[in-house]
Amino acid sequence: MLFLLLSILCSVTVGVIFKLSRKYNISVIQIVSWNYLFAIGLCFLVFSPDLSTIDDTAPWSIYVTLGILLPSIFIFLAASIKHMGIVKTDAAQRLSLFIPLLAAWLIFNEEFNLLKITAFLIGFPALLLILSKPAANTSNKWIYPATVLMGFGLIDILFKQIALSTGLPFTSSLLVIFAIALTLMIGAVLYDVIVQKARLTAINILFGGLVGAFNFGNILFYLKSHKAFSDNPSTVFAAMNMGVIILGSIIGILVFKEKMSTRNYVGLALALVSIVLIALSQIYI
Repeated sequence: MLFLLLSILCSVTVGVIFKLSRKYNISVIQIVSWNYLFAIGLCFLVFSPDLSTIDDTAPWSIYVTLGILLPSIFIFLAASIKHMGIVKTDAAQRLSLFIPLLAAWLIFNEEFNLLKITAFLIGFPALLLILSKPAANTSNKWIYPATVLMGFGLIDILFKQIALSTGLPFTSSLLVIFAIALTLMIGAVLYDVIVQKARLTAINILFGGLVGAFNFGNILFYLKSHKAFSDNPSTVFAAMNMGVIILGSIIGILVFKEKMSTRNYVGLALALVSIVLIALSQIYI
């Protein structure tokens, strides 16, 4: 249970770091770049992946797609936190689980029981309620959390395909994906520095290192949680999603004073009910 709690804490902390970074003159592009550099270093230190196992049979098309998607969605994540807050961004990220579930149903012909179908019927209106804002608010940037939801859902599908299509160690694949993402972001930083005349600053390195450490910690403790609960993965699945939504909501509302409407609170409650139903559907399949 400790690993699970640490994973939840690391996941929410990434959002908190992006929220705090708004107080400084930072570059999200530079932060995301440093994040992957630190994550790669930690991956080497902790997992010591064997890169000699990566050959022509590896799913390179998926590696490249993930290497592009991960930093892109990270940038949208930061924008979503800036414009919509931690509460709605975390909820959107966790509700992205519906994307791979829907793919399992429509693409992989997985059978859905009544609990999963009910979860879907509750989950979609929950998302609309969570992301809703008064029409008078001209700063409504719902497109950012919506992109976060779609992006993380697609990322989850691609990671599942890696697990199914190759016998390569997951940590080796993860390192390659991080390296592709870093290469892409180095190009973005060079453009930012050379063309846009941006400066490389220590504050971006600091925030990038913090994001990279907690992002890696989230992955590390999540994997350890699945190992500890190997006979009951639905426990990890449900607790992780509910924990992030609850903790993210508490921090967003109490610490950062994010304003929530009655509709938003109803949406959060429905999202938790939906996730519980999905967990139960894994048990009573």
